[in-house]
Amino acid sequence: MLNSIFKNFQRIRGTGLGAVAPVLFALAAIWIYFGFTEPAFLSGRNFYYLFMQSAVVGTLAVGITVVLIIGDIDLSVAATSGVCAAILAVLSTNFGLSPIIACLCAIIAGIIMGLVQGVLAAWVRIPSFVVTLAGLLGFQGLMLKILGIHGAINVRDPFIRGITTTNITPILGWIGFLISILIFVWIIYRNNTNRRKMGLELTPFFSELGRVVFFVVFAGSAVATLNSYRGIPLVVILLLGLTFFINWITKSTPFGRSLFAVGGNSESARRAGISIQSIRVAAFGIVGGMAAIGGIIGASRYASVSFNAFAGGPLLLEAIGAAVIGGTSLFGGRGSVWNAILGALVIGSLGNGLDLSGASAADKLMFSGGILLLAVSIDALSRKNQSNK
Repeated sequence: MLNSIFKNFQRIRGTGLGAVAPVLFALAAIWIYFGFTEPAFLSGRNFYYLFMQSAVVGTLAVGITVVLIIGDIDLSVAATSGVCAAILAVLSTNFGLSPIIACLCAIIAGIIMGLVQGVLAAWVRIPSFVVTLAGLLGFQGLMLKILGIHGAINVRDPFIRGITTTNITPILGWIGFLISILIFVWIIYRNNTNRRKMGLELTPFFSELGRVVFFVVFAGSAVATLNSYRGIPLVVILLLGLTFFINWITKSTPFGRSLFAVGGNSESARRAGISIQSIRVAAFGIVGGMAAIGGIIGASRYASVSFNAFAGGPLLLEAIGAAVIGGTSLFGGRGSVWNAILGALVIGSLGNGLDLSGASAADKLMFSGGILLLAVSIDALSRKNQSNK
């Protein structure tokens, strides 16, 4: 039965939606189900808070995707995020440092933490699972040390709080929507132009048209829904901008091509002259930076930094789950940061819908585990099918 389901997904992946189709189906199924069973689910107010709640998971999932592409994993990403959030809180609240400088210090700290783990994994050759597991434990302790005896620090700085409390006006939201359409169409045109110059096969016109239509409908619906409540949250714009930048790095630069080469076949990448160690260290540095940004968003969202909000909760599993549900392979060589954002929405939507329906925490964990298992099964079947060809 799984093979039959997988073959249907493979046919769908031949369309313009490509590898994003499975996660879109999961998202649509969740929204349709809870839309019928819980009328409040599809309201502008609920979607506003759904997007806000998914911002931290989405940020971490984007970073995790970069490491998964090269076939590694980072189990310390949530703890790293917590440490960076704690540094931000201490600098801005206890020491009265400028919030901008405090944010920069937190991001630098996250990058350094990621680079250190990358060096241990790439140059010392300790498996990334072991390195980041040690980082998970060590950074949890470091976070508790930074937070002090109370285990939590309130964050009231207007600049930091404004990251998640500021909204874009409806007019600016629609202007941004139109600009995003133009950028999306231009990217498709540029890609086809480059493929034509290189003599590669072009994507069918109706397939590309389907992608544009889907983007217009999805983005337009999101803007209209959010504008019906308070407008588009600034944090959503920031996350989309970061994701666009990371996607450009992974898909349109020599470094990005090296990431996929290392993840696809590290020995072939080495013979092609790619410095595998440098690529792995850089990937972990990116994860550390994204974890720090996630920590800043979390501190702004919760108006405080506590151990349970970052390292003590399900944030790590949700971030990894979002990347895998988005189609990123645990075996390396395949992944998309945009799909990781959709994966975060799947996890967030499922949790949000179950909360509205009064489900217990146990039910939420079981449903999330089932979706994650299905996503990994599709990935495993995909690799099995490719190896049999």
